[in-house]
Amino acid sequence: MATLADVARRAGVSASTVSYVLSGKRSISGATRERVVRAIAELGYHPHAGARALASNRSNVIALMVPLRSDMYVPVIMEIVMAVASEAREHDQDVLLLTGDEGTAGVRRLAGSGSADTLILMDVELDDARLPVVREIATPAVLIGLPSDAEGLTCIDLDFAAAGALCADHLADLGHRDVALIGASEAVHRRHTGFAVRTLDGFTVRATARGMRAVHRPCEGGFDATAGTLARLLEERPSTTGLVVQNEAAVAPLMSLLRQLGRPVPEEMSVVAICPDPVALQSSPPLTSVSLPAEQMGRTAVRLAMDQLRGAATAGATLLEPQLTVRDSTRAIS
Repeated sequence: MATLADVARRAGVSASTVSYVLSGKRSISGATRERVVRAIAELGYHPHAGARALASNRSNVIALMVPLRSDMYVPVIMEIVMAVASEAREHDQDVLLLTGDEGTAGVRRLAGSGSADTLILMDVELDDARLPVVREIATPAVLIGLPSDAEGLTCIDLDFAAAGALCADHLADLGHRDVALIGASEAVHRRHTGFAVRTLDGFTVRATARGMRAVHRPCEGGFDATAGTLARLLEERPSTTGLVVQNEAAVAPLMSLLRQLGRPVPEEMSVVAICPDPVALQSSPPLTSVSLPAEQMGRTAVRLAMDQLRGAATAGATLLEPQLTVRDSTRAIS
């Protein structure tokens, strides 16, 4: 493995000159800089992370705060985490993954320790207790999620309110009048987690505007919980012909239960899901769905963090437009 001294010998300069080229702390002539850069490329030299940190007074670390809870769908979380890690590598950054629910104390600890140059926060609640601290600290921060008050914050998220409205519009266009949203668990709604509350708001407002009778049923996911939720829904609202599902753990049980109950999809029940494409495509029949752009959100969060680190103004909410793909699980009322 090439060393800094090897680069200096190849370029015909001192080791300190190579360091200055890498750190940018001193002005180096164009010709000398070109020789050093060429030597680095020829030797495949990669500066040691610790040396880079000392030279730049930065850790070159992004802290990703994602409290893992039992009511979260881990595959989506991990897709975002992998996207953050991949994009971070492209910016010569490492990722410090924090999965505990450390709240405000964790944000303060990270900001005070200097162990990370930037923070990315996930599982954002509408009135997230971490946000006052995020606004206080000097450490650049990005939210993957949208709180009630995003003033002065940098956020990236799917427009979940628009996603809920898009699902309602699709069912209304097909002639459905009695519809239901089978959503995330009660705990997710009690925490006022942004994605769940915003989807419900968008779905309810649009369904009402389109003259549909809409209800919401939280669901824990899994076969037994989904069976109980569906049984109560059909007992109370037997005329229901359209379902929107925002709970990946409930999708497979729901499709099986509908067949068992003599409400096959899409002949007797249309189903739309807000879920990752693999979940929609593995269903039988494949689900009409609004995809979750997990990779795009993760990569965009890193880019926004890097922009902040360079001093760019990034405050504001970037909301990704939802896209609905029609598949075999929805049909017009005959």
